[in-house]
Amino acid sequence: MAQKIKRGRYLYAITNPGERSYGACGIQGGDVYAVSNGRLAAIVSDLFETKIRPERRHLAAHQEVLKRLMKESTPLPMVFGSIAEGPEAIKKILSLKQKDFLLQLRRVAEKTEMGLRVYLDVPNIFEYFVHTHPELRLVRDRLLGTHREPRQEDKIEVGRVFERILNEDREEHSERVEEILKACCIEVKRTLLRNEREIVNLACLVERNSREAFEAGIFKAAGLFDNHFAFDYNGPWAPHNFVEVSIKL
Repeated sequence: MAQKIKRGRYLYAITNPGERSYGACGIQGGDVYAVSNGRLAAIVSDLFETKIRPERRHLAAHQEVLKRLMKESTPLPMVFGSIAEGPEAIKKILSLKQKDFLLQLRRVAEKTEMGLRVYLDVPNIFEYFVHTHPELRLVRDRLLGTHREPRQEDKIEVGRVFERILNEDREEHSERVEEILKACCIEVKRTLLRNEREIVNLACLVERNSREAFEAGIFKAAGLFDNHFAFDYNGPWAPHNFVEVSIKL
């Protein structure tokens, strides 16, 4: 059987130096280990392809390595699919970006990322807004409540008003939640809302020993909302939203 040829090193994270190995838990079942330049280390595994597709098994392996790293310290996570030619190329990257990486590692040391998603748990979000916002109800009744067939421009106008009110509510609710969480978080960032029902989506940088305080903050914020709103928090994660590992491979 022909021996597989190494075509690169897959990068998972930048972390503190040390000769470490984590077993065959990497992409394609590769052994995960550290490549160090003395002050920094890149956590990598050997790769036998030049590209890796974002398939579920690869994404799961990537996250599993980061999860193991988080048990030791807080790393600087790499973007999925980061591949370097070999150890020397990795050491060159670590040297060129050493100052920036060290600053970021100090910034996130002993911290984790937690996520919070608040969404509307209702059968029909448009009807919910019609019943809770008189302005939308009046526009809906005026433009769509007649016996004639609604015109396309009438539907567009109702949709425009609905979208504006939805975004205004999102802004107001995000501010209310952030005001409470800033007491128990180092930093809070808004992240992309994935669907119409999502009202708040936050990434929170939290001290490792402040998990209980963060959870208490979540419950306090939830107390400001009625039962139509559901709170879903998750983590801990590597601090993807609070670091910027920008490298040329």
